[in-house]
Amino acid sequence: MSLFQKKKVLVLFGSPQGHGHTRGLLDAFLEAFSENREWQVQELNLYEESFHPCVGCGACAKQEGCVFSDMDGFDRAFRQCDLLVVASPVYNFSFPAPVKAWLDRTQRYFEARFSLGLNPPVKKHRQAVLLLTMGSQDDYAVEVCTHQLERAFSVMNTGLSACVLWEGTDRGDGGRGEAQARARAIALEILEKM
Repeated sequence: MSLFQKKKVLVLFGSPQGHGHTRGLLDAFLEAFSENREWQVQELNLYEESFHPCVGCGACAKQEGCVFSDMDGFDRAFRQCDLLVVASPVYNFSFPAPVKAWLDRTQRYFEARFSLGLNPPVKKHRQAVLLLTMGSQDDYAVEVCTHQLERAFSVMNTGLSACVLWEGTDRGDGGRGEAQARARAIALEILEKM
C-alpha cells in the first residue's frame, strides 16, 4: 500500500452524445489532469446511471441518505473527491433530464443540514467546475444552470469556482478552439492551486 494518495476528480457527464461538443469541452479540461500523476479521474455518465427522480417522500428528512440506493455510489465518490466537474449541454434554458434528476436528488444533503442538523452534511470541502455547451447564445441559460448548482452546492460543502461556456454550437464548431483553450486554462489554474 502506498503512502501517497492521489487527488480525485469526479466528473458528472450529462450529455447523450458521447462524442459531441460537451465531450470535446470535457476532454480539453481533463487533458492536464490525465497528464498529472497526482490526480485520478472518475467519470459517471448520468445517462447511463439513470438516477431515479426525487419523489419528495421526506425519508431523507428523518434519516441521512435516500430511500433509493442508486445514488449511493455517487455519494461515496463525491465525499472522497477533491474536485467535482459537471459537464452538460443546455436544454431549454437548463440541464437535460438526467442531470436534473441528479440535481433534484441532492435534496438529501439539504435535509441532512436543515432537518437532521448536520453542519456541514459533507465534511470535506471541494471546488466545482461547470462545463456547458449551448446551441444558441443566451446568458439567461447560464444564470439558470449556475444558480441551480450553487443552491445545491451550498449544502454540499462545494464551491462553484469556474464555468466554461461553449455557445453557438448549432452553427458548427466555430467557437471550439476558444472554449477548449479556456477549459484547459481553468484546469491548469486548479492544478497550480491544489
